[in-house]
Amino acid sequence: MNTVPTELKKFLNDYEQYILAGHREPDGDSVGSTLALASFLKRRGKKTITLSSGPFKRPEVKKYESQFLSRLPESTNTENTAVVVLDCANIDRIGEASEGIEWFPIAIIDHHATNTDSNPVDYVIPTAPATTLLVQNVIESFNEKPTKEEAELLLFGLCTDTGFFRHLDTSFPQAFASASRLVSEGASPKETFLHMNGGKSFESRILISQVLSRMERFYDGQMIVSSETMEDTAQFGLEGRDSDSLYQLIQGISGVEVIILVRQETPDNCTVGFRSVHRVDVSLVAKHFGGGGHIRASGLSIPATIETLIPRLVAAFADQFPGVEA
Repeated sequence: MNTVPTELKKFLNDYEQYILAGHREPDGDSVGSTLALASFLKRRGKKTITLSSGPFKRPEVKKYESQFLSRLPESTNTENTAVVVLDCANIDRIGEASEGIEWFPIAIIDHHATNTDSNPVDYVIPTAPATTLLVQNVIESFNEKPTKEEAELLLFGLCTDTGFFRHLDTSFPQAFASASRLVSEGASPKETFLHMNGGKSFESRILISQVLSRMERFYDGQMIVSSETMEDTAQFGLEGRDSDSLYQLIQGISGVEVIILVRQETPDNCTVGFRSVHRVDVSLVAKHFGGGGHIRASGLSIPATIETLIPRLVAAFADQFPGVEA
C-alpha cells in the first residue's frame, strides 16, 4: 500500500480543530471514513466538526445522519482550523455544506479515478477500493489501532464500495489484509452484512421489480439501461431504493458489460448511476457529463429528463463498443 504522505500526517497534527466533510448523498464509504477519522482525531485531542449536505437516502446510512451538520455553524472558531475532504475529489462535490470552508487549509483523502489534484498534503490512491481503507492506513501510520467503533465504521465503508468484496479482483490483495485487521479489532463481517442488507422494506422489493420491468438492451445486450420515475419515488419513497441489489441482479445477466440507471429526481433533473462488469471505464462517460467516480462505478447529476437523457448516454458509449450498433 502506498505510504501515507508525511505532509498529511503533519497536517493532521498541526491544527487544533478539523472540519471533515464527504460528498453529498453520502454512502457507507463517505460516512465511515468521515466518522472514523473524526473519532481518531478526537482521541488525539483534536476538536472536530463533521459536515454533510445529505440527503441520507440510503437506509444503511440513515442512523448516522444525526452525527453530521448540514452547515458550518456561524459560531465556529476559525483560528487554527483546517478541513479534510473525504471520498470526493474537491469541495464542489460536497454540496451546500461546503459553504465557508474554502478559506481554510484543505487536505483530501480519496480513491476516485477522476481526482486529479496533486497537492502534496493530499492522499489520493485511485487503485484503492475504498476511502475507509486509506483512513485505516492513516490511523495505523501513527502506530495506532482503530477502536472497535472505528473498525466497524471502516469495515462498513470498505464493504460498501467493494460490494462486500465481490467487485475485487486480484489487483488489490491488501484490502483483505486490512479487513482482517479490522475484524481483529472487533468489527463483525456478519453484523456488517446484516446492517447493509437486512431490514429492507416491502416497497423496496416492489420498486426493484418496477425498474427491472423497464430494462432495455443496447449494443447486442452488452448494455442494459433502466429508469426510476418521480411517480415511483412518490409511490415507494426514497427508502424503497436499493441500488446495490438492483445492480447485482442486472450484472448477473449473461453478456452484460455496462449498466445505466437513470432516476428522475425533479421535473428537470436526473441522477445517473453507471456500473461496468469487466472492461469498460464508465468514469470516462460520467466525467464527460460532469460527474465522476471509479472505472467500474460512477455517477452524475444533470439537468435533463429520462426520455431525453437516455439516448445521449447510450450514444456516449459508442466508442467503448466498436463495430456494434446501439
